[in-house]
Amino acid sequence: MNKNESRLRRAKSTRAHIRELAVHRLSVHRTGQHLYAQVFAPNGTVVAAASTVQKSVADGLKSKKNVEAATTVGRIVAERAKAAGVESVAFDRSGFRYHGRIKALADAAREAGLKF
Repeated sequence: MNKNESRLRRAKSTRAHIRELAVHRLSVHRTGQHLYAQVFAPNGTVVAAASTVQKSVADGLKSKKNVEAATTVGRIVAERAKAAGVESVAFDRSGFRYHGRIKALADAAREAGLKF
């Protein structure tokens, strides 16, 4: 089993539990170069999204792969979700450890008013 398969195996139980709860899900994916965040409705449609690939998000960032960029993505995805009428979500870290960029994104989303 390689690194990505292990991560997806860890993410599977979290996603199954969130599916049972039938709540909105804030899903995070990180690569070496970028960070992506999406809010999914219980039926699987994307309600809000933000990533460092988007020019509007990346403007003004020194780097697209650090904690500062993760904080910006978290704040923007929370603002977009609230504009779409989503107040609370379940956090899906996609099998990544809750530290560094993942933690910074979650903390920024909480500070922007998203409850989870």
